[in-house]
Amino acid sequence: MSSPENMRAAVADYITALHRAYLAQADTFAPAVRGAMPLLTGGPPLTVAAVGVRNLHLLATREGLGPLRGQEVEVAGSLDGLAWALRFYDPVVVPSLGTLDENDGPAYDGVKAALGIGTVVYHVVAQPGSGLTPHHAGHVGSGLASGHSSAARDFETIRSRVRGREHLVDELAGAATAGLPHAQALLARAISPHNPGVAAAADGLDPDAIRKALLASVGGRSEWRPTP
Repeated sequence: MSSPENMRAAVADYITALHRAYLAQADTFAPAVRGAMPLLTGGPPLTVAAVGVRNLHLLATREGLGPLRGQEVEVAGSLDGLAWALRFYDPVVVPSLGTLDENDGPAYDGVKAALGIGTVVYHVVAQPGSGLTPHHAGHVGSGLASGHSSAARDFETIRSRVRGREHLVDELAGAATAGLPHAQALLARAISPHNPGVAAAADGLDPDAIRKALLASVGGRSEWRPTP
């Protein structure tokens, strides 16, 4: 069985590989798109919480988790243009994690509540062993960057077509970055109050569906072209 030290080292390598793939993918986008991607916008320090329950949760947040206490462990990491602190939690460190039931799937909301985290930049689940390799992390990081860049372009298009409501789109983009689906639903309704597609997506509280419905309500992204 792997020792705690070996497991922490494997998780640290996984996060580094994930972030390296994210940055490599981001380098293929235009500067303004890169600047709008949640991991690259700057702001408060980035902390990644590695939470071991039945599943291994990896949550990146810009909320402060306070100084280390008790048996908490932190490992610093950095790449060109991105720095983070990796914290490790399990039911010994945070007892309320031991009450989570993951028999039917990862308890995403329960893990966030146990840590007191309200907003995340990303939240992924990895499996020790074959699922915790740099190769797997590379796929996750590239996919995450593609999703973040697509969202950035969508919000910029929406913003350019809703004159007088740009501030609402800015708030919507912030809510999307922070992982606040209820706020996204309310803001989408305020931006496009009479569109049935937006209303249906807002009722479903799916962030991607909300953004895509709002984009469709203003004519889609047909004018966008990738940078050569």
